[in-house]
Amino acid sequence: MNQYSSQPQVTSEKKTVVLGATNNPSRYAYRAVEMLLDHGIEPVPVGIRRGSIEGIDILNDRPDLEDVHTVTLYLNPERQREYYDYIMAMNPKRIIFNPGTVNPELMNMAREKGIEVEVGCTLVMLSVGSY
Repeated sequence: MNQYSSQPQVTSEKKTVVLGATNNPSRYAYRAVEMLLDHGIEPVPVGIRRGSIEGIDILNDRPDLEDVHTVTLYLNPERQREYYDYIMAMNPKRIIFNPGTVNPELMNMAREKGIEVEVGCTLVMLSVGSY
């Protein structure tokens, strides 16, 4: 949001875990948190380093989360392996595999559990209204 517009009210209706979050503003995961906020969607940044994005703390150590609608991935497939159980335990309605994160193994695990799998770009989906 620019300095002249007001922040929309954030709702947890599509609460989204941004897995692989970072406080580096040049990374797509950082921008995803910003855009989710801009669209009134509650972001939950989860990463390995402490920090914050737009005043929201980046959570570490696989925090217990409830009522997660979407997990959007910003970890390469190899790094995802250590999070399989964590992602499945959140029981999200969908997982978005952003460019560079497509992982057939995790996709199959999700489908078997009835979780929607989407290959796309969170930033583009938000921009065009298909999120």
